[in-house]
Amino acid sequence: AGMAVQVTVLPSPKCLYDDPVQICVAGLQPEQAVTLRASVVDEIGELFEAHAHYRADSSGELDLSHSPALGGSYSGVEPMGLLWSLKSKTPYKRLAKRDVLSPFCVDFEVYEGHGDMSCLLGKCTNERWFLKEGVTRIPVREGRLKATLFLPSGPGPFPGLIDLYGSGRGLMEYRASLLASRGFVTLALAYVAFEGLPAVPEALELSYFEEGLNFLQKQPQVKDTGIGVLGLSKGADLGLAMAAFLPGIKAAVSISGSGINYFVPLRGDGFTIREHPYDLKRMKKNDETGLAEFSELLDDHMDPSTWDCRLPLERSLAKFLFLSGLDDTTLKSDLYCRDAVQRLQQHGREVEFYSYPGTGHLLEPPFLPLCQASMYKTLEVYARWGGQWKEHAKAQEDAWPRIQDFFRRHL
Repeated sequence: AGMAVQVTVLPSPKCLYDDPVQICVAGLQPEQAVTLRASVVDEIGELFEAHAHYRADSSGELDLSHSPALGGSYSGVEPMGLLWSLKSKTPYKRLAKRDVLSPFCVDFEVYEGHGDMSCLLGKCTNERWFLKEGVTRIPVREGRLKATLFLPSGPGPFPGLIDLYGSGRGLMEYRASLLASRGFVTLALAYVAFEGLPAVPEALELSYFEEGLNFLQKQPQVKDTGIGVLGLSKGADLGLAMAAFLPGIKAAVSISGSGINYFVPLRGDGFTIREHPYDLKRMKKNDETGLAEFSELLDDHMDPSTWDCRLPLERSLAKFLFLSGLDDTTLKSDLYCRDAVQRLQQHGREVEFYSYPGTGHLLEPPFLPLCQASMYKTLEVYARWGGQWKEHAKAQEDAWPRIQDFFRRHL
């Protein structure tokens, strides 16, 4: 019978979620046809899975960093393909970590042949963590703040970041916990749909975000060279607003943002930026899938009558990094980003901009699978976020080190 089939994850079966790993299989027959399957069950019991067909080499081994997939969820040499192509059994689910104190346990299994996956040859489990050992998680309910603080181990001082998610999600911690695992003191800050915060507020108060900034600046482990802010979608624009109005913000990263205030008015000290005019009747619903697209909701951003809804980014001395996907079906983020970048450059501001083909709205840390569509609770519709599997995965792998490098340089 020869040796049993062994599946190994190198360098270790335990890692952080954003760590690439090498998946190897040994003990197969030379040139044997096999199917590799990855599966993970999220905290609410939803199963996500992916599979790919492979052929062992002449010594009965497989190494996903060299061996090409011959079909299945993806094809070609894709060392992390089994992770980024994970898909839920139920349509329109998003693989998002709710509890960062436990890992996602991903099972890798090898089956005989390219057929029905009935004969299991070997398996192993990869524990993918969102919190490095030694990182501290501290819930923050101080003043109005509803947030979670993550402290890297050691005295520091470390650069400090505020992490803002989009307008549909409450308090999301997994990106902040990964950033803390990479050496940033990170405050994940909720601003809607969480512990009494309304899903659609009458207005958002700049002073609430300033409270978050002040809280972070007071932490003894935080460097006093200024604070960074990282936001996705509506969170990106709130981060840009913080950079425009709060001098403590020294670096801002906008993912799928706009530089325009939309959705609700933004109230500052003695001023209000109204929300950009929009029309919900322009929401497109696909007849076959029932999915909604929001990209046409906003009125023309080039119409001068809407310019009082722009965030006055040129007031800021912060450094900016804009990231957008060219297949964003939620917001014309690429178009709006170009507009914001142009405004900043006209004022001699330093700005970096990366625009990714085949990439949707939800640009996440690497190896989290693309979510093309999911429930947008605020409007109670299934929203199409866009993105192509492989291109989106490559964009996430490119953007993540870029974001960290940007903050390290400017903080």
